[in-house]
Amino acid sequence: MTESYTTYYHAPVGLLKITGTNDYISEVSFHDTSQKAEGNKKHLPPMLINCVEQLIQYFNGQRRIFELPLHQTGTPFQQNVWSLLTQIPFGKTISYLELARKTGDTKATRAVANANGKNNIAIIVPCHRVIGSNKDLVGYAGGLWRKKWLLELEAKMAHGVQTLF
Repeated sequence: MTESYTTYYHAPVGLLKITGTNDYISEVSFHDTSQKAEGNKKHLPPMLINCVEQLIQYFNGQRRIFELPLHQTGTPFQQNVWSLLTQIPFGKTISYLELARKTGDTKATRAVANANGKNNIAIIVPCHRVIGSNKDLVGYAGGLWRKKWLLELEAKMAHGVQTLF
């Protein structure tokens, strides 16, 4: 069994829990800042350090694309949805219906929303870029205020003149 490590990063949108191994990242999730931020007391592998560094770059407007191996356990449908999420261009949004169309089944909107909600790798697998058909911000495990904040950050960065990765 591969050893798993956990660390925390105090991001502008709150405390992020980051879990992974020497080989991949398996979780980036939001946690209440009142929780005690303790990770492994052991030395963190370069993979987790790299993840934190890339998140810092993202929040500082220096990164649009994450370059990390990821691993989530899920059904083939969920895996497909998560893969499609990573293809949503930076600074853009897509509706749940549009995402369902990309799976090949326009009737799968609810299943797409369910898979989106089971995404364990927030920000890096950008489920925050999925919105309602009427352009409303709906359904985000980290809270709608975070979804709005992330989308505004990306919109500002996408229309700025900063040099990004």
